[in-house]
Amino acid sequence: MHDAELCQLAVNSMIRTILFLSTSSGPGGAERVISNLAASLDPRRYRAILCLFRPGWLKERSESCGIRTFVLPTQGMTDWRWAIQFKRLLRQEQVDVIHAHEFDANVQGACVAALSGIPLVATVHGKNYYWERLRRRLAYRWVSRRATMVAVSEDLKQFIVEKVGIPTSRVKVLYNGVDVLPQCTPAEVVECRKELGLPEDHQIVGVVGNLYPVKGHQYLIEAIPAVLKTCPNTSFVFAGRGQLESELKAQACRLGVDERVHFLGLRQDIPRILAMLDLFVLPSLSEGLSMAILEAMISGKPVVATQVGGNPELVINEETGFLVPPRDSQALGDKLIVSLTNTQQSADFAERGKRRAEGLFSLRSMVSSYQSLYDQCLKSEG
Repeated sequence: MHDAELCQLAVNSMIRTILFLSTSSGPGGAERVISNLAASLDPRRYRAILCLFRPGWLKERSESCGIRTFVLPTQGMTDWRWAIQFKRLLRQEQVDVIHAHEFDANVQGACVAALSGIPLVATVHGKNYYWERLRRRLAYRWVSRRATMVAVSEDLKQFIVEKVGIPTSRVKVLYNGVDVLPQCTPAEVVECRKELGLPEDHQIVGVVGNLYPVKGHQYLIEAIPAVLKTCPNTSFVFAGRGQLESELKAQACRLGVDERVHFLGLRQDIPRILAMLDLFVLPSLSEGLSMAILEAMISGKPVVATQVGGNPELVINEETGFLVPPRDSQALGDKLIVSLTNTQQSADFAERGKRRAEGLFSLRSMVSSYQSLYDQCLKSEG
């Protein structure tokens, strides 16, 4: 069936078209949320399509899930040519709701949505830099009056209210959700260790995240020498790519721990990597609501994370894991040692964390919440 016929079928059967508009093409947590949400909408009620400013991981991931994807390059908020193209796309695809993600998409999407009379949901995934300049704060205040604004954690909502000056009543909180990850057999875990050259008798500590300054990897590496003094049979894996890779490798070399630190680059087999870990760590300096932590929790892994952003809303300190101050390598190292040496406590944390993720942060719960929000937007427009 041709796209035009699918579009007309959607209209005739009252299936609503939701267009997802993303600032970034990833890979990253927000991008995984977008692709998972778009692919999981009830097909009896919604048709999902995606529009990006540039091609990349998110385009490939979404198209592999059968989501029709468009790429409209933009020169920024004043790019009127993009606005004309985007408005044409909305009309061509008979879009009912725009769901934009992050600053540029939220602002540019809101401008065209206002001109087109289409409701817009604007999701904010992180603190980033949009609040630092008056022009950007004013832009987000404008968006909040013309869109349904969503923050992915209570901490992020409070930040938006305080730093941007948006009334609390205009910001909803909808948590990210994660699906149950594919299970790996013990044989697959052993094979993964062999592929990565990890000793069979080592405990494995891992972090998943792009190698950017905000992820705080340097503080984890700084903590490794102290950890190895108490737990010498430990290896560390870093799954992700980014601008700091060479710098982090040099730091590990200077500290004499480079043989215990393994940089894996961008991985397409994160469930396999998580299955191999004894302990998951996230030393971030800022977070919205971490998909990496959620995936570790639902995989049944104990977590040590920094007490930033929405992390305390995921990890209950000393109940489902440990929280430590950001930029504190000593505190981070101390909790890594406790987790590695007290295996029964870590197993208890992991079990409680898994139940918490399955109960409060499931993909099904997130999809249901957003579908209800789309319905509210459509009802208010009607």
